Amino acid sequence: MNEQVRADEAKYVMQTYKRAEVSFVRGEGALLFDDQGREYIDFLSGISVASVGHCHPEVVHAIHVQAGELLHVSNLFYTAPMVELAKRLSQGSLGGKVFFCNSGTEANECAIKIARKAARARGVEKPEIVSFESDFHGRSYGALSATPGLAANPDFAPMLPGFRSVPFDDAEALRAAVDENTAAVLIEPIQGEAGVFPLSDETLLAARQACDESGALLIFDEIQTGIGRTGSLWAYEQGPVRPDVMTTAKALGGGAAIGACIGNPETGEVLSAGDHGSTFAAGPVAASAALAVLDLVDDAAMLRRIRALGASLMEGLAGVDGVAEVRGRGLMLGVRLEEGVDSAEVNAALLEAGLVANAPRPDTLRFLPPFVLSDDQAERALELIAEVLAGYHPSEPN
Repeated sequence: MNEQVRADEAKYVMQTYKRAEVSFVRGEGALLFDDQGREYIDFLSGISVASVGHCHPEVVHAIHVQAGELLHVSNLFYTAPMVELAKRLSQGSLGGKVFFCNSGTEANECAIKIARKAARARGVEKPEIVSFESDFHGRSYGALSATPGLAANPDFAPMLPGFRSVPFDDAEALRAAVDENTAAVLIEPIQGEAGVFPLSDETLLAARQACDESGALLIFDEIQTGIGRTGSLWAYEQGPVRPDVMTTAKALGGGAAIGACIGNPETGEVLSAGDHGSTFAAGPVAASAALAVLDLVDDAAMLRRIRALGASLMEGLAGVDGVAEVRGRGLMLGVRLEEGVDSAEVNAALLEAGLVANAPRPDTLRFLPPFVLSDDQAERALELIAEVLAGYHPSEPN
């Protein structure tokens, strides 16, 4: 890669990321290209952001047209793209009102505010939010306090009070943790950053029942699972329960920064004027991009394609030497490697071979390919994974 770019990054950019030695300059569909002209198949999608592919013509067109008309006026005024997007999200999910923001973390901050205000309205003096161990909800202090693994870092203490966690997918522990002081249960229907771990229907039902009995809200963090990633527009649609509040971001803008907190008819009315705000939220350009993304993804044929391609990839991955387990749904896949195989080493080797992926834990690879991935590209990706893992698990001699 360009040595000047590397040197300037080290000098001028806070070192909060461990970057791979690649500088990408262009993307098209499921492909990325670096500054040396090398081509890569993208199996990460910018961590589930570029789900309709890089530079999708319809998203680019929507951004181009809107950018030529109006970039920003603030939320003190009406803009048609914002209102239309709220309508689309509401009618396509929980049926209530929407708060717009710029990221998933901000969407979860809004959900936390809704939960606390609703709890205080029913007389709870010290509202508490329950989440699962290994959940990931964001890095600002409210969302961080609901993210047990990161909240344990003493360098950023003290965390905000009013948060507790229980073992992942433990229905009984969840029931025991929810009481009259619980403001909300905040969970990912499929844990993403942890390595792609779906919650069981039993636990989802337990969460719904516990919330109904206590008066707490059930909040689904669909920042990674939403906008088609699992083969339905929202992951909850394939499960047994419906949340009271839902958060989304990542894929919503197709690369433009936008997030949303969506309520049902009751929870969408909790916040009032002055309770929350965001300067750039649902600006005309980001909202127009999101509308183009919804036009592409909220389509029966596209969702069938996601489910079919996901099933094909899961079957192919399960047959690769060195793979111990494949988890997930749709095009959200976690691959547990055989004991002794380091996922970070494998991920680096995959990048060198021309496949962009992610290693969220020492034994797991995470694959989040764009929905426009072709059959040929999927087959080639499987070949690359098998070739790389063969270096760790060579075939037995005849």
